[in-house]
Amino acid sequence: MSDAVRPGKADLHIHTAISDGMASPRELLDYVEEETDLDIIAVTDHDDLRGALETRESWARGRYRFQVIPGVEVTAIEGHIIALFVEEPLPSLRPAQEVLEAVHRQGGLAIAAHPLNWLTRSLGKRALDRIAASEREGVYLDGLETANQSPGGRLGLKKAAALNRERYHLAEVGGSDAHFLKVIGSAYTEFPGRSGEELRHSILERTCGSASGRRPTMLEIGPWQILRQTWRGLMVTPRTMGWGATAGSFVKRIFSVR
Repeated sequence: MSDAVRPGKADLHIHTAISDGMASPRELLDYVEEETDLDIIAVTDHDDLRGALETRESWARGRYRFQVIPGVEVTAIEGHIIALFVEEPLPSLRPAQEVLEAVHRQGGLAIAAHPLNWLTRSLGKRALDRIAASEREGVYLDGLETANQSPGGRLGLKKAAALNRERYHLAEVGGSDAHFLKVIGSAYTEFPGRSGEELRHSILERTCGSASGRRPTMLEIGPWQILRQTWRGLMVTPRTMGWGATAGSFVKRIFSVR
């Protein structure tokens, strides 16, 4: 397919070293420029907008062919929610309805990250049903992640896609959930156009789709890198929020809100 007619490609779920990723914003930008054909990336660090804003600032100082949109992966009590096109910090460890209201007050878009996944913090069916049934202003999802290449994130995606087509009818998006450079672009969102505004329009109009490519093997990433990232992943939420709040939110989610 020629570049003129192919759909746009956006990886909407990428982490930097500011949370539990392994690459700096500059390293991430250079990799996307040199090693991928992505048109858009979204940096979505855990509960911290700094990575997205720093990446966008570095992008603005360079000459890159792709665009960067700011985002964050918010830890709601019920599970992770990706906020796109946001400029201000969002509340963490709060009910999903509060997070969704805060996202939409900023004019952002809210995506359910790796839904129905029992291995990582994810919105379960009960939470998705409650959101879909809510009549409160701002309490809704704009999309559902149906392609994700993290080892844990892939669980439940087929079921989530089937449930979405049956009940929720949300935009289906893809993101690599990359914590390593080599994983970037291995899952992505296809949409008509190339720009951030065209991507936003496509999500709102539900004309986008998710796709997955090849995920690098553990050997290609490097066992030592994986061990280092695993430790960072275990520490990032407790370090920024406190062990008590983290444990409490996890217990509450398991026993009452899934």
